Amino acid sequence: AFVRSMKRHLSPPQEDEEDYVKDIEARLAPEQAEALIGATHRPNRALFDLSVAIEQLPMHFIRKNAINNNLSIFEDTLGGCERLLSSPVPLFYSRHTARFLAAWLLLLPLGLYSQFANSWNHWMMIPAT
Repeated sequence: AFVRSMKRHLSPPQEDEEDYVKDIEARLAPEQAEALIGATHRPNRALFDLSVAIEQLPMHFIRKNAINNNLSIFEDTLGGCERLLSSPVPLFYSRHTARFLAAWLLLLPLGLYSQFANSWNHWMMIPAT
């Protein structure tokens, strides 16, 4: 549920909310699904549920500690993804991309001209591209 909740959390609002709710309700127990769907920060709630489940497992504390370390890595990764999502793209990058695409599209007909030289419509290929 963590990966699906993280995907939903990082997606635009209402992009796949219905599919998310159906998926969570199909995979989890009803009370756990309702708690996850109603949470304000769903990935953190999923990690909390995972840590509670790990604590209830009948295994040695060293193994539990190792699994909890992996959950900490999940949380760090989630934080990194949230920082990337909320960081604005520098203006220089967007301008550079726009200029590169403009140059590419302007020079594309010249690069394709020889490929269409034997065709009857090789002159129309230039304005069409």
